[in-house]
Amino acid sequence: MILLIGIQASGKTTFYLERFFETHVRISMDLLRTRNRESVFMQTCLATQQRFVIDNTNPTRADRARYIEPARNARYRVIGYFFEPDPKASYERNQGRSQKHRVPSPGLFGTLKHLERPSIEEGFDQLFLVHADKGRFEIMPM
Repeated sequence: MILLIGIQASGKTTFYLERFFETHVRISMDLLRTRNRESVFMQTCLATQQRFVIDNTNPTRADRARYIEPARNARYRVIGYFFEPDPKASYERNQGRSQKHRVPSPGLFGTLKHLERPSIEEGFDQLFLVHADKGRFEIMPM
């Protein structure tokens, strides 16, 4: 399981498309819209040993635990990618989105206020820091 962590418009979905589209199913509240659908979809992946990516903001340790614990119980390796916050760049990317996909600024900055830096102690097997810069991703171990 891959867990993406970062504020809206930080590059998470683009990162998924570039790195995992051909090998992992994408689970996202943007697509599934309800926690029930998300849970059912994730349980199907776990039951069938399908690789998957959680593409949500996942700002707090508690938010991440809802995915990490079931994945660990199903004997998945859990890998996290933390997108270093760059509020200005995220705001600009967000403004470039269509109106339908644009996140209201209070939502984007609200997530930033709640964002907790992940730690390996949460149950990750590996944890990486991602810097997004003009469509390129720099990845380093945390």
